[in-house]
Amino acid sequence: MTDDQPEAAESDDDPAADEATESGIQEGDFVRLAYTARSVENDQLVDTTDEEVAEEEGVDEQQESFEPRVIAVGAGHLFDAVEEDFIGGEAGDSGSVTVPAAEAFGEYDEGEVRTLSAEKIPEDDRYPGGHVDIEGEHGHVNTIIGGRARVDFNHPLAGEDVEYDYEVLDTVDDRIERAEGMLGMYFDADLDMRIEVEEVEEEQMVEPEESEADEGGDDEEAEPEFETETVEKETLYIEQPPQLQFDQQWMMGKQQILGDLIDRLDLDRVIVEEVIDGSGGMMGGMGGMMGGMGGGGEEADLEAIEEELEDADIDADEITEELDE
Repeated sequence: MTDDQPEAAESDDDPAADEATESGIQEGDFVRLAYTARSVENDQLVDTTDEEVAEEEGVDEQQESFEPRVIAVGAGHLFDAVEEDFIGGEAGDSGSVTVPAAEAFGEYDEGEVRTLSAEKIPEDDRYPGGHVDIEGEHGHVNTIIGGRARVDFNHPLAGEDVEYDYEVLDTVDDRIERAEGMLGMYFDADLDMRIEVEEVEEEQMVEPEESEADEGGDDEEAEPEFETETVEKETLYIEQPPQLQFDQQWMMGKQQILGDLIDRLDLDRVIVEEVIDGSGGMMGGMGGMMGGMGGGGEEADLEAIEEELEDADIDADEITEELDE
């Protein structure tokens, strides 16, 4: 560089410059968002957090509550176009974004309208407009002629641009609120949660010192040594309500969902507590009934028990023999 050349601009790696560039809401932050989304062409309601809008559209009974949602920016909870509109902004910002069909629910695909045997459709759903699930795919019936049915497996909003009107109400720092928001995107259930810091004993491998390693030579079969150490673990406890015990999405997806929760909330682990309150159907009743038998011995009403077992399709003789033993 000669003396008359200007000095080089500040490096792109300048931390202060980076901080200025990344001010405002960024990926990884949590925000509380109010929004209403409608299809552009037909003004059909797609989603809303506004209870009044839900009541006007007659969908207010489809879920427990309509209220602003806590979302993790960048977690896929919203369409990218909506997040991109408020990233870099602040609490209080609002806007309107049109999400193209291809980025929303996909373009309409004529190949997804297929002809099937009407016998594959449950009789109660065998009419134009009926919603069906066939071989893991969801669709709706277009027409039925004779023994053949035309079923459309496109998303009901395929080919529709979607307009989002939104407002960023505030940013959310409380980790319980963050956890509630993330889980609320998947499960419509009121979950009791708490975070505790606990001391836990763990077995950890001991790295051999250099002198010991030299003495051992190249013996790869040497048994590794472990020692017990006490470490602190930050744990999110989730009380699992009865309605989630048989929820298919919870059973199949909780491992991945809770793993994402651990990463985004910087936790060490999540413990799900199953609550059994004794009010669960036949098996709950059986539990109490068997307890009575244990205390009453021969005085138990075996006839009543046999009737219960018969209704439950359980072999009463086998149960009685086991109890006698």
